[in-house]
Amino acid sequence: MRPDQLGDFRLPSDIQGHPSQTKVVFVVSQMDLTADRYVRTLWMWNGLDTFPISDGPGDTSPRYSVDGTLAYLHSADDEKPQIAIRGSDGSPQMLHSFPNGVAEFAWSPDGTQIAAVVDEYIDGFADEDERIRAPRRITDPAFRYDDKSWTYNKRSHIWLIDVASGEARQITTGEYSEAHPAWSPTGDAISYLTSTDPRHWVNPVGHVATVDLATGSTNERTPVGVWQWCGYAPDGTLMVAGVASDRVTLDLPQIGRVEIDGTVTDLAHTDFHLVEAGKAGSATNPRPLSRDRVLCLAENRGAQSVIGVTDDSVEMLVTGNRVITGFAERADTTEIVVTVSTPTEPGEVFRIVDGVETTLSDLNTDFVSQAELVQPHEFTFDSDGASIHGWVYLPAGRQTVPVLFHIHGGPAAQYTWGFFDEFQVAVGAGYGVVAVNPRGSSGYGYEHVAANLETWADEVPPDHLDLSRAPYEAAKQFPRLDVERMGIMGGSYGGLATVMVASMDQRYRSAVAERGVYNWVSFAGTADIPWFVELYLGESMPHGVDTLWAASSLSRAHKITTPTLVVHSEDDFRCPLEQGQQLFTLLYQNGVETELLLFPHGEGHELSRSGKPRHRVERFDAILDWHGRYLNADD
Repeated sequence: MRPDQLGDFRLPSDIQGHPSQTKVVFVVSQMDLTADRYVRTLWMWNGLDTFPISDGPGDTSPRYSVDGTLAYLHSADDEKPQIAIRGSDGSPQMLHSFPNGVAEFAWSPDGTQIAAVVDEYIDGFADEDERIRAPRRITDPAFRYDDKSWTYNKRSHIWLIDVASGEARQITTGEYSEAHPAWSPTGDAISYLTSTDPRHWVNPVGHVATVDLATGSTNERTPVGVWQWCGYAPDGTLMVAGVASDRVTLDLPQIGRVEIDGTVTDLAHTDFHLVEAGKAGSATNPRPLSRDRVLCLAENRGAQSVIGVTDDSVEMLVTGNRVITGFAERADTTEIVVTVSTPTEPGEVFRIVDGVETTLSDLNTDFVSQAELVQPHEFTFDSDGASIHGWVYLPAGRQTVPVLFHIHGGPAAQYTWGFFDEFQVAVGAGYGVVAVNPRGSSGYGYEHVAANLETWADEVPPDHLDLSRAPYEAAKQFPRLDVERMGIMGGSYGGLATVMVASMDQRYRSAVAERGVYNWVSFAGTADIPWFVELYLGESMPHGVDTLWAASSLSRAHKITTPTLVVHSEDDFRCPLEQGQQLFTLLYQNGVETELLLFPHGEGHELSRSGKPRHRVERFDAILDWHGRYLNADD
């Protein structure tokens, strides 16, 4: 695969079943490199064929009402997304226009109303030009958020829209925001997630709350916790996914019932990582079939599977070495329709009836036939008693190849059995790719994900021990990997780890550190997630400054001799630009060959995944150029 092929594949997502269970609708996303934008359209399988039913360019979140009316979020060009009803001729019929658009929405059980989450400004400005011109009066540090820009002057509240008239009324108010509305089966109440901690920017815990639509009164339904999702079982039982806790935690979210007294009773306790819920009604969200059985997506050793959680068991429903990115199901689970990604398949739609799978879409046949995608080899190795799991991607042929060692972000994330353009582009350029899920990664249970808590100030933390061994262990099993020609790279946590490993091992010939956190001391006061520091390091500013500096990769970066490209974005609010600037400056002063590749205003932490398409191509070109200078990929 080449960087200029980024616009050639299509990704299906957010699949939704029609109430008649005779057809499904889903979103298809594709990059338009010429127009430098993403095009998102709605597609349908009608029982016979699969075809587009909308023109985009910004059509997302399809949701069916009980009578089969299709609503979705529609936007054109730079417009804010609004709720549209699909007309009889296929055109979008706008339901109501909100100045700041709609973030997510949910149909009422009878199909007459829609609950919408809407942003409102609270800064008093009526004119957008004046809002931009005026100085910003900020009262707490939660004033911006990555990929959401300025948030200090906004709140998100729930509105009700009458579908017949288009009239809207606000049903929640206050200084805190609400998200992920879920209707009760009787339609007389809506539950939602909210954070009411006055210091939510350093402790983002909250409650599941419910608003009574007749009286407007609200009440908290759960203990304080880290809640990801809420929804209702058919009998009216409120269900949740998350953890009851007064602090942010790495404890694995569980599926539970909210009892009348406000306690939460977990169904069968699992050691799976649940896939984080999306917007209201998303195809990634848990699905209660009853108060005793919930379907959900779970990570499992690089895979994502559909599982069923009951009071006393966990059932594996749709599994395999692949990533299920969304699902729609019959209530009896005899039929499930899923969107699927594999290393050599960006995404297709499959129907599974009584265990028999049928492909419903043909989105990427042409791309797959032209891109020469590579199926990876799985491997494991022992690291200080821990089993570390990963993959090796090798170009065609038998000759030895230079190595690109990739490190994922998170660290509570996982490399997967799904399609990943990073790996395929590297293989296409002639590199052997090594990728592992070290301790600290998700998908391998609590003990694995929590293994690096409060260890980063150690001389050799456990995750960095795993990473330092990974390419050499891979080369033992795959001798084509030439460890005399190795490059290393990673983003976010992967950027941090790239610097740590390169400071421990001078055999790497090239390095790319991207959007990383390199100085925990300054990160604690500039990032949009300051709670992350105390979660992983067990300390906070100002008293923990010694621990924070000892854990900072910048404190060890003076040992680096590897030529290092530092990649960052101006509007990265997760790991702010000052992080990359500090690393670049230190390397430069130490005489290390280095450059800073800085992407302009508008790009944030998610550049490599959702940045401007042209920037994503330019990023790939720069990274391949950098490694190519030092690894002699054509030798």
